[in-house]
Amino acid sequence: VHFAAATKNIRIGTGVSLAAFYNPIRLAEEIGLLDVLSGGRVNWGAGSGFDPNEFRVFGINRDERYTRFRESVDIVLEAWRSDRFSYQGQYHQYHDVEVLPKPVQNPMPVWLAASSPEASIWSGENGFAIMQDPHTSMRGIESKREMYEHALKENGHEAGKRDIPVARLLAIADTDEQAKQIAIKGAEWTTSSYAKRPPSKHSEEVNPVERYVNDVILWGSPERVADVLQRYEEEYRLNYLLCSPLSNQSFHLFNEVVLPRLT
Repeated sequence: VHFAAATKNIRIGTGVSLAAFYNPIRLAEEIGLLDVLSGGRVNWGAGSGFDPNEFRVFGINRDERYTRFRESVDIVLEAWRSDRFSYQGQYHQYHDVEVLPKPVQNPMPVWLAASSPEASIWSGENGFAIMQDPHTSMRGIESKREMYEHALKENGHEAGKRDIPVARLLAIADTDEQAKQIAIKGAEWTTSSYAKRPPSKHSEEVNPVERYVNDVILWGSPERVADVLQRYEEEYRLNYLLCSPLSNQSFHLFNEVVLPRLT
């Protein structure tokens, strides 16, 4: 709401609303109100969540995350589409409900977080737009995008030239070595907090910090980062970047030095 009041043109996105943790009626109202207050500048991003601690705190069975997420998204979209609606789901039941305010935008731009092959395929089967995660290599991102596009086409949805946001952790400094140290610290924090992964039984265990630094985090001097982004555009069709800077310097160098090199 603060950014909506302080700006006029910038779009405001949620990346992401963890829909499984919300009452979907309240979520529809809050996002609708934000769209009204911003004059129709909201992009709604929604995801299922994956952190076991979050599910424990909210008292939700983690095994139900996909079904709860999908039902909540279905209800939010129906609330925006309909003057009044009824819904009989596994977790929520509503009869003759009116949700206000409606978003200014019709339809509201909606992206669903697709960090797994299953989520990518399901989103494609249902024709949803997706955003891709900051925890996978660009090769993995492209693989899941191909699954998504195949599911779109197989189910009669237009693939076309869709904007597919890709989130990247970003570490930029005056030199490559300085940026790498920022990337290492970011990877250490990420892998020790919310992005823990159980070891695979089918492959050799890889040091998670090294994996993030070598394959996931976008790091380097401004010149190096600009070159890498241009390569990502050519090799992986990157057309929409969601930046997550790992330092204040990374934020400023990206805006002041990297972006001018890309335009």
